[in-house]
Amino acid sequence: MSPLRLFRTTAVAEAITWALLLVGMFLKYVTETTDAAVSIFGPIHGVAFIAYGLTAVLVAVDQRWSPSRAVLALLAAIPPFFTVLFDVLAERRGAFAAQWRLTSSEPRRPLERPVAWLLRNPGRGAAAGVVAVVVLTGIALAVGPPVGG
Repeated sequence: MSPLRLFRTTAVAEAITWALLLVGMFLKYVTETTDAAVSIFGPIHGVAFIAYGLTAVLVAVDQRWSPSRAVLALLAAIPPFFTVLFDVLAERRGAFAAQWRLTSSEPRRPLERPVAWLLRNPGRGAAAGVVAVVVLTGIALAVGPPVGG
């Protein structure tokens, strides 16, 4: 899977789960019919949010994005649907190479070493990604919902 395809997949998933969470919030706070949708879609969105953030860091390191581009990618997860907007604009500006850079070139910076390992060992890298999402989701659940949640 190319850097663009992985990034786009998680960006779209994050946006879709945002939409589902907004529907749930509408049902809970506007129509006052049920809060079940927030209970269901909130955690799903949380997982997608974390997966998007990890993917943004992975792609940013591999593609050698500037710190400002990487921070913008991460901040795009906060407003609804901005992950997709960031994805489109970044692609237009040539932010994604066709292939993963660190699968064929040697890592030179400290953060590139673990990213290169993840990319060169795709099965283990995917497993590590799943574990990271699970651990970070667990931490988020232990901390509690966002303010007002």
